[in-house]
Formats: sequence, C-alpha cells, structure tokens
Amino acid sequence: MRLGIDVGTVRVGVARSDPLGMLAVPVATLKRDVGKGTDLDEIVRLVEEHEVVEVVIGLPRTLRGDSGPAVTAVRAYADALTARLTTAGRGIPLEFVDERLTSVIANRGLADRGMSAKARRSVVDQVAAVSILQNRLDTLARASS
Repeated sequence: MRLGIDVGTVRVGVARSDPLGMLAVPVATLKRDVGKGTDLDEIVRLVEEHEVVEVVIGLPRTLRGDSGPAVTAVRAYADALTARLTTAGRGIPLEFVDERLTSVIANRGLADRGMSAKARRSVVDQVAAVSILQNRLDTLARASS
C-alpha cells in the first residue's frame, strides 16, 4: 500500500491506497505537533500497520510552479518523517507530488455538498490527501500500461 500526506500548518491529512494500488481512501486528520512530533509518530505507526511501500507527500508549489516558504516547510516535514521512519527501521521511499489547489478543490467540493465550514475543517485535509495519493496512483497506472 501507499500512504498520501497533505501537510498543513495546523493539521495533516492522511490517505492510503487499496491493496491493489488503484484507489485512494481517507484515513485520518492528525493535529500537527511541531514540538513533539506526535503526528509523525502516528504516520510511522500507519506505515507499519498498513505495510506501506511508499509515502506520497503533496508539495505546495505556487500557481506559477515556484517553490516558496510552504515548499520549504513541507520538505522539512518530509526530512523529519524520513528520520522517524529510519529510526523505526522503515526505510521506505518518499515521493513528492504537485498539490496545487488540492485543498481549495477539496474545500469547494465539501461546501457544494452542504457541509459547514466547521465540519469541513476536520476532513478537508483527508480529502486533499486522497487527491494527492490518487494523482500518484493514476500516474503509476499510466506508466505501467
């Protein structure tokens, strides 16, 4: 299985693939814990639980495709996750996927379904993580056909 991650400043959305690697499904929204890294520990636990072979992380480039402070922050998060995975004996690859507008599209889709702004907060990061992972799964499927 693969794990998809949408890293935000407050929350981290997590999705996983089905066993065949065709479909991404939501898993959790984690509270970002910059101090202790409990969110990173939870991701390591999910990697172990689901026997993950790759972690896919959304890279929030600007609309022009440039790297800004958000990209730097996500890369630092990925470095911290890599260190935790290595310590746990899980040296699996991390893949970055362009995630421009995934959170905006996720928010709009949930709003269109009538979900309140407060209710959306708890799931929008999961929906964005699903989009990030599904993008990767679709790319892999196209490459193998």
